[in-house]
Amino acid sequence: MTPSPAEAPADLIITGCTVLVHDDHERIGFEENAAVVVRSGVVESVTTADAVRHLPAVERIDAVGQVALPGFVNCHTHAPMVALRGLAEDLPTEAWFNDVVWPVESNLTEKDVELGARLACAEMIRGGVTCFADHYFTMDAVAAVVEECGMRAHLGEAYFSSQGARGRERSLDFALRHRGRAGGRITTALAPHAPYTVDDADLAATADLARAHGLPVHLHAAENRDQTDTSLARHGVTPIEILDRTGLLDTDLLIAHGTGIIDRDLPLLEGAGGRVAVATAPRGYLKFGWPTTTPVRALRAIGVPVGLATDGAASNNSLDVWESMALTALIQKSTEGDPRWLTARQALHHATLQSARAVGLGDAIGSLAPGRRADIVLVDLTGPHTQPVHDLAATLVHSARSSDVRTTIVDGRVLMRDRELLTLDVGAVVRELGERLPALLDRSHGRRIQEYDT
Repeated sequence: MTPSPAEAPADLIITGCTVLVHDDHERIGFEENAAVVVRSGVVESVTTADAVRHLPAVERIDAVGQVALPGFVNCHTHAPMVALRGLAEDLPTEAWFNDVVWPVESNLTEKDVELGARLACAEMIRGGVTCFADHYFTMDAVAAVVEECGMRAHLGEAYFSSQGARGRERSLDFALRHRGRAGGRITTALAPHAPYTVDDADLAATADLARAHGLPVHLHAAENRDQTDTSLARHGVTPIEILDRTGLLDTDLLIAHGTGIIDRDLPLLEGAGGRVAVATAPRGYLKFGWPTTTPVRALRAIGVPVGLATDGAASNNSLDVWESMALTALIQKSTEGDPRWLTARQALHHATLQSARAVGLGDAIGSLAPGRRADIVLVDLTGPHTQPVHDLAATLVHSARSSDVRTTIVDGRVLMRDRELLTLDVGAVVRELGERLPALLDRSHGRRIQEYDT
């Protein structure tokens, strides 16, 4: 007799763990000695370990001593830039772009991008990141890597106005061809670079295309206070006011960084009606010596989600969202002069539901609950640096490390088990990338893909 669907084995049961959950008011909580049941890539239930003791499953993971979390989301990165990790150090922003990064990026080939994306995805899977928002060039190669390795991704083909209409058209073409690919694991966005490299006409055209095709937009804006001050001096408006007058605040918009957002911008962002989100990547701001950080408290007060990010490894040196979570909490306490803000539970909320919302996936990922996609990470807290556990949220935010992630699952598929990557060969990638580095890093040609002048 063929079993009914209700009697059929579950695809995956994770048992014996502590599960991070959100209540009806989105408060963070933990259920001990719990189990997660997965069918068809979806969380069917979060229940007790006893309740699933005799439930059949194709695969079972004994996660005693581990914590099950929603997979982390890296809300803004340039994944292939891991190939430039450590290349441009101890430089101000302008020299970093003009003297090193943009000359090197003029050498990029599709193979360089593919290998960088492979290495980045391996790093993120090992660090418990199940979804990332990528904003870069030659994105067909990144999409192919995502489809192969099993991650979830929100992808956009970046462009500058210096490329002419061709750049904008290529960004649209990529977004339309790839959205919904990889069994729905790929979502897409239009990706103008920034208001200082994309003119008002192109930004307005992008807003029109976004509305016409039902696409979100992902761009850099008000990255730092210098950009805001320069925009005010040259144009009489802030970068956020440029986004407003070009219609981009009327689209589903993800703004990278926003450390230059000032008080006069807040009513515009609030008036966007929840369609705008900001991604914060604090490690890079510290490296560049920027005097301000993303105004998380002010943004949250007006209903703007703030997701966690790393930016590219060329500026941040890692794709470690755990570090971004801890730094965000610490820097916010220092900036606000208030140790009660951000709490560990608030930081976990940014790392889970708010990050999911930032990339437009708040209804699908970001929490472990029935009907959500089964993007799950298992974290081992038995190490000496995480013991004893007096406050589990604080242990996760301030003591745990990305290397404590034991298992990473996307759509119910195990991508890493007990620290072993199952879908990517890091050694082969590193060898091939190493052979290509001399040609990639050559700056003798004197070209730049763009000029940084803010």
